[in-house]
Amino acid sequence: MKLTDTLEKAFNEQITLEFEASLVYRQLAIELELKDLPGMAAWLRHQADEEIVHANKFIDHVADRDNHPCIGALKAPKVEGTSVLDVFRAAYAHEQKVSESIRELYRAAEQEGDLDSRPLLNWFLSEQIEEEATVSEIVGRVELINEDGPGLLRLDEELGARPTRSTEAT
Repeated sequence: MKLTDTLEKAFNEQITLEFEASLVYRQLAIELELKDLPGMAAWLRHQADEEIVHANKFIDHVADRDNHPCIGALKAPKVEGTSVLDVFRAAYAHEQKVSESIRELYRAAEQEGDLDSRPLLNWFLSEQIEEEATVSEIVGRVELINEDGPGLLRLDEELGARPTRSTEAT
């Protein structure tokens, strides 16, 4: 079943937001690379890659429904992170923005009576709970560390041990 024009537009806006999220995470990674925290930077780069996977899932869904996926204009991320805490708070705020956007997309699909989008959107709702919880936990840990050098280095090492994934949708 083809998406309505309204839903096609909404899904394309979500695709664009997922790519923007990737750019935000990549910029945040740059900020921590400049602070000589390669593990945290790598974790953020992996998050950037994961956002591309998310965009690809939406692209595939729109294409599979005989609609035209389209990436909108991407805005350069305005990320001002003067501390590790600022960087992860910015990541958390962006995850909250993405979560709300997905909830709005779900509401739009419900309003249009689009049952076929439910499985994808349910997956994303669950994924966003996990994403927010993970970044919130990191924010909490950084707050506990409070710019303590050894603590930051330990967290840097831990976050750098994250396994890598492909950017192709699975």
